[in-house]
Amino acid sequence: MTSPAAPQSPEDLLPATRRALLRRLAVAQAEGRAPSVVGAVVRDGRLVWTGSRSCVDGHAPDADTQYRIGSITKTFTAVLVMRLRDEGLLDLGDPLEKHLPGTGVGDSTIFQLLGHGAGLAAEAPGPWWERTPGTLRPTLADVLGEEPVRHTPGRRHHYSNPGYTLLGSLVEALRGAPWEEVLRREVLEPLSLDRTTAQPVAPHAGAWAVHPWADVLLPEPAVDLGLMAPAGQLWSTAADLCRFAVFLAEGDDRVLSAASVREMATPSTPEPEEGAGNYGLGVQLIRRDGRALVGHGGSLPGFLAGLWVSVADGVAAVALANATGGPLIGPLATDLIAIVADAEPRIPEPWRPLPEVDPALLELTGPWYWGTQAVALKLVADGGVELYPLRGPGRGSRFEARPDGGWTGLDGYYAGETLRVVRRPDGSVRHLDLGSFVFTREPYDPEGDVPGGVDAEGWHGLRP
Repeated sequence: MTSPAAPQSPEDLLPATRRALLRRLAVAQAEGRAPSVVGAVVRDGRLVWTGSRSCVDGHAPDADTQYRIGSITKTFTAVLVMRLRDEGLLDLGDPLEKHLPGTGVGDSTIFQLLGHGAGLAAEAPGPWWERTPGTLRPTLADVLGEEPVRHTPGRRHHYSNPGYTLLGSLVEALRGAPWEEVLRREVLEPLSLDRTTAQPVAPHAGAWAVHPWADVLLPEPAVDLGLMAPAGQLWSTAADLCRFAVFLAEGDDRVLSAASVREMATPSTPEPEEGAGNYGLGVQLIRRDGRALVGHGGSLPGFLAGLWVSVADGVAAVALANATGGPLIGPLATDLIAIVADAEPRIPEPWRPLPEVDPALLELTGPWYWGTQAVALKLVADGGVELYPLRGPGRGSRFEARPDGGWTGLDGYYAGETLRVVRRPDGSVRHLDLGSFVFTREPYDPEGDVPGGVDAEGWHGLRP
């Protein structure tokens, strides 16, 4: 008689889901002809799956094997810049010249550089910088070249590796220490990313190119990028990047608050091209099959990397390969998310009533009217409110409480606008004011101080 199987933890993935993940990874490695591929999935802050495939029997990598992650490095650099902002050492609207003079592109703002909206060239001049040592570009002038600006700053998204070189130098100037040292102290150590380093530390994958028309390999150089390190230098593991993905979903007060992490995931420029997604502050923003994802892709000769997070599903995935081209690493990572989120949808937290409620706030809930448009006001946790149309499309937003008793819009049309209660001398509510719009309990309530006034005869039918 066989013993009963151990009960499955509610956090574990189902066997069918795990097989689907492994199959998707295996297809990517086989069809992409990659020497090796590693994947990992984290759900609700917990690593729930890792897998790998290799062309060498018995030598498959694991989630602790380092790969070069290329431009995912930019997200780490952006976190350092946001920390400087949160400490009051700079403002995102500051021109670069204020903190890093003499670059020749100092009119560009820090915000524009973070979002690739500064109009700078995509690449550094001279030999292919990803395959040549940073000693060939010893100064920022060497990185920028004689014509560093390609577009009017602030007008369009134009991905720029030199732009993140400037941000790394900005971090060094304000911290008085090398970028690598600041990153280790302020981000890697607090988040326990012990296997994320600027130089490879064994065990790590080798860098390979696969011939496009034959199943043969060519080793790729893995050079130190010098000043351009903040744009693409880092090595990391699937496990470390999953921990970083949790940070990008939730924030961590030891590094960046949840509010600042959300700010990074807000679009910063017009979409680069139709259907290409958008860019926040150091993170890419895309939609796949109706799912909003935040993260970044990366590549350097011999390596491909992808990290994506679905905050709504509580699922993130990482995919790494040691090939210059071949496997579509970004779609692999997003497919890993979809497999888990679609097969095992997130179970919502139990509904619970608020622990307490202010009767004055409760009085404000329910229907209101802006002119004749009906909207509803609803209380949410932490003293916030939601305003949303009761019929059809319309303007709605979430609001967070302000110290003065009003609320500030968090999203939608009213983002940044102030919602406040206007009361009569006896303390009763006259109306709500939202960015000068008056919301009354009845359509065009004459007692609600409606701009333009209300006809004295009031509502009436069609008269002969």
